[in-house]
Order: sequence, then structure tokens, then C-alpha cells
Amino acid sequence: MNIEMRGINKSFGSNQVLKDAGFLLKDGEVHALMGENGAGKSTLMKILTGVYTKDAGTIYVDGQEVSYKNPQEAEKAGIVFIYQELNVLFDLTVEENLFMGKEITKHFGICDKKAMRAKAQEIMDRMGVNIPIDAVMSDLSVGQQQMVEICKALMVDAKVLIMDEPTAALTQSETEVLFEVMNSLRSKGVSIVYISHRMEEIFELCDRITILRDGQYIDTKYIKDITMDDVVQMMIGREIGERFPNRNVAIGGEVLRVEDLTHEKFFRNVNFSVRAGEVLGVSGLMGAGRTEIMQAIFGNLPGVTGKIFIEGQEISIRNPRQAIAAGIGFITEDRKTEGLLLEKSIAENIELANLGKVSKSSVLSAKKGTELVKRGISEFRIKCFGPEHECGNLSGGNQQKVVLAKWIYTDPKILILDEPTRGVDIGAKKEIYSVINELAAKGVAVIMVSSELPEVLGMSDRIMVVHEGKVTGIIDAATADQAKVMTLATGGCLA
Repeated sequence: MNIEMRGINKSFGSNQVLKDAGFLLKDGEVHALMGENGAGKSTLMKILTGVYTKDAGTIYVDGQEVSYKNPQEAEKAGIVFIYQELNVLFDLTVEENLFMGKEITKHFGICDKKAMRAKAQEIMDRMGVNIPIDAVMSDLSVGQQQMVEICKALMVDAKVLIMDEPTAALTQSETEVLFEVMNSLRSKGVSIVYISHRMEEIFELCDRITILRDGQYIDTKYIKDITMDDVVQMMIGREIGERFPNRNVAIGGEVLRVEDLTHEKFFRNVNFSVRAGEVLGVSGLMGAGRTEIMQAIFGNLPGVTGKIFIEGQEISIRNPRQAIAAGIGFITEDRKTEGLLLEKSIAENIELANLGKVSKSSVLSAKKGTELVKRGISEFRIKCFGPEHECGNLSGGNQQKVVLAKWIYTDPKILILDEPTRGVDIGAKKEIYSVINELAAKGVAVIMVSSELPEVLGMSDRIMVVHEGKVTGIIDAATADQAKVMTLATGGCLA
């Protein structure tokens, strides 16, 4: 299927998010669509699929002008959008989510459960996904939920697949499986629009790339004709320098120590420590228990045994309130359901975590609150209308910046970052890396969980690797490489 979008304009109120934007998709290609957070990538694709109505411009599909009224119309035409924001019903099973609105029926409209179960298992096997189809979605990790979303899209006879950050929550092995499926679809003539901030994936997978900047079309290039530096310069209009900023921090004494931390279901006998000014990277395959270990330290996982010491003193943490009081901050993997109140403003989200700073004698100070929020918007370069901008209407990267500001202004002794750059563009990633380095320079002990091995290797002082709930090794980043980390992550031993 060939798609051409010309002169697309779109404004939300007084904010123009697309200005004469364009896009050309050819039959059977994987076409990267890149730009900074807020550049208009997702908006452009939502206009194509009828989520939003364009203000101006034309859309052609196989030479015919179209204007889909809603995503259902687009899907009937063979265009399927897999959103970055998961579109799942958490109280239903995997099978029920896969067939929502697409049930296989027998006579008199009765669901053919046997056929549905067989079809669901076929798709899951094809994707190499080992998730029980009767599992309830709320019991799955974010990455597993993402794989179910991808499987759901593949159940439609799609001619065009639009994937918005599909690998953001996937492990390396799951990403490889997804790429195999995408290459198979491409060989069958399916066109794929691939929105991602992961440069390595773009250069491994895609045929062409289109760049948007500030809502405007910049250029389209064949991947073979450009470099990563070219892409970055087109995206942000300037050179970005080294991918990971240099850090020269004097590492101090032990801030956090964990002894024999155990949960019957998720992990056992976990032992590690983090020192002042140190960045401890945490790696492992999906389901290894990385996030659950962090939730336990933060008091957000019942049924945990073991000991936690902060600055040499054993403490009892039974809930997040006690963790915060002890000086622990936690930026969660799932910013949308755990990290932010999406229906609230930037100001409300930042102020709620910093009530002590924006109040006097238990009375909120509008002046202090405004100063803190404006500082956060400026320091973290949050693209917004102002402090009252609702967080649910921010791009994913800007939402993540709000979460960072919210927690960093609490002045934690220990900061846990679970997938801190998921769904964030390369410019914003470097800003986040710089923030991490600044925190370390101030003596904060940082724990960074990440599925991106280059990120773990580039930002950490030491790397703790988890496999099936056990710590299989803690290695110095200076002597680590991807092969060593993956050996430990799959249960192997280093010689």
C-alpha cells in the first residue's frame, strides 16, 4: 500500500503542532518516522488513521484521496496503529483482549471459543510469546502487555502497520523476535511505519527515514545514505556531541545495602550495595525480577523478607511513604499509571511530591509552587503551554521529564530509575543522562534499571545482572561488554 500525506496542518487551540507536514510510504518498506518528543510524529499518524481531523492538507492511499473518520475505518482499509500508550483492558484475559470487537462466532452470534483459542495461540506462537492466553492483563509486565498489543495488530490482515515505540518495554531477545516478524511481513508486501528513538534499531531494520522537527517536514533519506549524526542533526537542528556525557565523580561511602532480600514469587537472596555518587546499572531479561526488586526496596511489594540498610542503619520499609521519608525516590517503569496523575497539570504533579517545599505552616504557597514548577519546566526543557498543561496531553518524553522533576526536587539520598529513557528521543535522553550525572556528583546513590544495554554500559559504574530472580553477577562497567552482560542475563557464568 502506498500512502502520501501532503501539507498537513493541525492545531490544538493556539498551539500548532503540524505545519505543512508530509510523509510518503511505499509498498513493502519499513519506514522510520523520527523527531524529538513533541515533533508531531504520533499526531501525523493519528490524522492518517482518523483519530484526529486535519485542519488542512490531503491524504492519498494508492492514488485515491481519503479521509478516515475513525480508526475503525482505517483498520477496515488495512491500516493498523499500535499505540505507544497501551490500549488494553486490564481486567480481561489475553485472549479476550486479542478478540475484543473481532470475535469469531458460530451460529446465532455465539462465540466460537475453541476457534478463538486456537487462533490466539497460533499468533502467540508465531511471535514467540510465552504468555498464557488465559492470563489477566493486569498480572502481566508492561513489556508483556506490549507484546500482546503487537499480537492483536497481527490478527488483522493489515497492509500497513504503524508502530509507535514498539520495543520500548521489550528485552533484546523479544526485540529480535519482533524484527523477524517485521521482516517476514515486509517480504509479503506489508508496509510498516516505525516510530522509535532507538537509533540502532532504525539502522538495523529500516529502509528509509523521514524526519519531523517542530511539526514540520525536514527530509526523507535512504538509511544507507546517512549516518546517526546526520539523523540527530536533522532532528534537533544542531550537533549533540558524545552520546553519553563524561562523568568524573568521586564515589563515596555506602548509602544503600540490601541483604538476602527475598520474595517467594519473584526473587530470592538478593544482595547488593550502592555508594554515594555511584550509578549501579541493573540488567536482565524481561521477567527476571528487576522491577520487583526495586518495588520491594520502595515498600511497594508485600511479602518481602530480608534486610535494608541506609547509611549503615537497618530500616523497615513497609510502604512507599516510609521509603520516601527514608530518602528513597522511585521513577517507575510505567509513568502513565504509576508515575503521573495524567488528568492533573504539570504544576499539580510536581507540587504533590514536594508539599514540604511549596508550603509554609501546612499552607500551600502559590508563589513557592509557581517558582518550583517554572524551574522544573525550564531545567528539564518540558515542551508545554505552561504549568497548567495537563500531563495526559504531553508527549511521552515530556511526561517522563515531569516525573524526573517531581522526584529529583524531593532531594533523595537514593534514586531508583526504572527504564528512565523509555520512549524518549535522543536529545532528551542526553538531558536525562546529564541529570543522572549531576545527581551522582551531588552524592546521590543512583540505581538505573534499563533494557538498553548500550545505556547500561555507557552510564553505569557497576552493573548488576538478574536472571530468574537471582543476582548472577555484579561487574565493573569498565571491563563489561554486551556479551558478558547477556551471558549473565541468560543464566551463564563468566570465566
